[in-house]
Amino acid sequence: MIDYKNIIPWGRSYTEYVNMFHLSPGFLSKKVLGCGDGPAAFNAVANAFGGHVVSVDPIFELSKEAIEKQINDSFPDVINQTRANMEQFNWEQFGSLEGLGKIRMKSMKQFLNDYEEGKAEGRYIAASLPKLPFNDHSFDIALSSHFLLLYSDILDLDFHLKAIDEMLRISSEVRIFPIIDLNSKLSAHLPEILERYPNHELIKVNYEFQKGGNQMLKIEKSLP
Repeated sequence: MIDYKNIIPWGRSYTEYVNMFHLSPGFLSKKVLGCGDGPAAFNAVANAFGGHVVSVDPIFELSKEAIEKQINDSFPDVINQTRANMEQFNWEQFGSLEGLGKIRMKSMKQFLNDYEEGKAEGRYIAASLPKLPFNDHSFDIALSSHFLLLYSDILDLDFHLKAIDEMLRISSEVRIFPIIDLNSKLSAHLPEILERYPNHELIKVNYEFQKGGNQMLKIEKSLP
């Protein structure tokens, strides 16, 4: 069983984001917000490709050196918990635990190399759900990667509803991946969320690391 006491800094690659969120090439012309991105490479690579991505995370209050220390401190725990629960994961993409570690660390180093420049450009903003420092309709798409639903044991239903409402306030649509929790079970909050937001769609995506974690929740803003 995987058990994290806190939400940990753990970054995924640009390609993983594209696959997890079923993003078409046209997304690079849209304004995209990543909520709780942490040290992911998505912002750095997408903007290098001409995209318009902003990331928010409370970790962005910290210096590059402090974030790097958090990454290095948490890395062994993540790897050890993954090693103890190998059967919960699909290893086709990464090949091995060592392969996973190398890809994750490469992605986080891409983030670190971009962080100071991106922060100066306003692409990395220290903020957190359920309250974001943006005007209504500031973005086309708001993404939540491995935050909402995944940490259902830490974040209650009320937090989820307030967070999704806030994401819909500032964007036209919300995409959340995965819809399962840390132990690969459907989030306990999912039924209430689907009932609350009728303009939703569950989309099977071309990505599955956690077994059974191959669906993305898309919620569109309701028309007034």
